[in-house]
Amino acid sequence: MSKRILMIVTSHRRIDDDHETGLWFEEFSVPYHKFLQQGYDVTVASPAGGDAPLDANSLQDYQATEDNERAMAALKDLPALDDSFQAADYAAVFFPGGHGTMFDLPDNPHVQRLVRDVYQAQKPLAAVCHGPACLVNMFADQSSLLQGKKVAAFTDSEERAVQLDKLMPFLLESRLREMGVEFIPADDWTDNTVVDGNLVTGQNPQSSGSAADAVIGLLQG
Repeated sequence: MSKRILMIVTSHRRIDDDHETGLWFEEFSVPYHKFLQQGYDVTVASPAGGDAPLDANSLQDYQATEDNERAMAALKDLPALDDSFQAADYAAVFFPGGHGTMFDLPDNPHVQRLVRDVYQAQKPLAAVCHGPACLVNMFADQSSLLQGKKVAAFTDSEERAVQLDKLMPFLLESRLREMGVEFIPADDWTDNTVVDGNLVTGQNPQSSGSAADAVIGLLQG
């Protein structure tokens, strides 16, 4: 089994003229270090490459610990996704969230190819918070292989709580339900990770660690 994990983060920087966005740092940093601690070689990439944009709200309590600084450095000068990124080269693929993912994951052809290939290869495919936006176009046929799968993601209730529901291209919970998944919500801002086969999904930033642990469990189980 390959010891390589691919983490794909957003490149999208702005919701509109008044709202910047990007990656939610915790949703990257916590899984990143859990994977490193287990001896995995982690590759980080994004749809456009370059430095990953970070949601400023996710850095309000940032502390320059060794782990945080290492994660921050890993988000610089990223390679852009292209045909060289193949599911066969990785043991698992993990999508951290942040509102930016709502704009650049659903329609990126390399994201969608990787999502389909990893899922169909029955390797762990994981996404947390808004990261499950990677799933919404994974199959052109809306009676997709996700129908009936148990999934968690950032809820419509949480979106309304942060007052960004009117600014999103779609509401993630609503879209996933429309696709026929069995959406499994928990109370707002509580740790909620759902595992269904090789699919691992977490609801919010609080679920970052448990989602990573679930991936590790699948790989080592």
